[in-house]
Amino acid sequence: MDTREKYARYVTTSSIAGFEPLVVTHADGAYVYDESGKRYIDCYSGIAVVNAGHGNPEVREAAKRQIDKLIHCSSYTYYVEPVADLAERLAEITPDRLQKTFFSNSGAEGIEAALRLAKAFTGKREIIALERSFHGRSLGTLSITGNMGRKTHGGPYSSGVAFSPAPFTYRSLFGDDPEVVAERAAQAIEDTIRFHTSGDVAAFIIEPVMGEGGMIVPPPSYLRRVKEILDRYNILLIADEVQSGFGRTGKLFAIEHFGVEPDILVMAKGIGDGFPLAATIAREEIADSLRPGEHLSTFGGNPVACAAGLANVEVMLRDDLPGQAARKGAAAQQRLRALQAELPAIGDVRGLGLMIGVELVRDRAAKTPDAALAKDLRRYCREHGVLIGVGGTEGNVARIQPPLMIADDDLNTALDTLAAGIRELTAVPAGQA
Repeated sequence: MDTREKYARYVTTSSIAGFEPLVVTHADGAYVYDESGKRYIDCYSGIAVVNAGHGNPEVREAAKRQIDKLIHCSSYTYYVEPVADLAERLAEITPDRLQKTFFSNSGAEGIEAALRLAKAFTGKREIIALERSFHGRSLGTLSITGNMGRKTHGGPYSSGVAFSPAPFTYRSLFGDDPEVVAERAAQAIEDTIRFHTSGDVAAFIIEPVMGEGGMIVPPPSYLRRVKEILDRYNILLIADEVQSGFGRTGKLFAIEHFGVEPDILVMAKGIGDGFPLAATIAREEIADSLRPGEHLSTFGGNPVACAAGLANVEVMLRDDLPGQAARKGAAAQQRLRALQAELPAIGDVRGLGLMIGVELVRDRAAKTPDAALAKDLRRYCREHGVLIGVGGTEGNVARIQPPLMIADDDLNTALDTLAAGIRELTAVPAGQA
């Protein structure tokens, strides 16, 4: 029985029908290898996780050293050096007044901690989130996720959550002018407070770049406008940087693009370069609002994961991985927009840094989503040695999120493959023109 058969028989997963027919045996840098030894350029990074590359030598060695010293002890009984060191480093590199960190194991756990902190600090109980958002797959995080496709078969969800329209210029009800979208989508937040809540709102949560929603980048002024509204109502701002953090968008954290300071920021995925680790950092007075024993994690702040995370931060800063992402992402988007002018199947190209979405459509004027083309394009790319993701609320967005250290030649090869795939898959057969 091979690995695929064992998955089918023994592994519980809701997505096995969507699995790529690929058994990964090892990886290195920006490359993934299958059981036949075939090499693939990885433009998905384990869903934006291995930002410093697969098996980064310094991250790997830091974890090995820690394994030889201490793998686990009670995370809420004893002091552990790498936990303290990583928390100190995060306070230094995150925006402004963010200071104290709660460690956990996944993005969903990190978001759950943020919600607990917001409610404990404010004494209020409601949350506002965005349509098209994704914050995790636990009950609490699905309750604040604005995507029915992720919530099916899981309800009913927690009450006390209200949703507001996403600042999605390409598919906005407010038109396609970025400033108009920014103004009206921000005003919708205030309307949501006034008409859809009881006035007991603790926090507004946002992904500064919405990954699962289709790489949605808000207009530049949107978050500044929103923050002014939140401050008037004494509502906290939670930045979900699970996917957009750690250099992915061309800055260390995506919120830095928008000129606002969050009250709570959640990190995961790229923080550990593949090790399971999440961090919820908040202002000191917010972090201290939970009483002892109110929120804990047995494996949160695992010494090995924290040692890896600390090494990952140093690699990222030393090698300027955010700067690399900014440069490579700008060049990639320039190429993709040139391709968009050629191919009607590309409805939109958007993103920041190396967090790029290519929205595929059947009819450009009507913006009709083409999920089938996205699925076929992922297959084509895989068959030609490139791994991409597919996402978006309508399942029609090709996701390009390679390790930030990817070589320019490899990124160009991946884009060549993507372009060739779209051309071939949308070509009109002879005699049908």
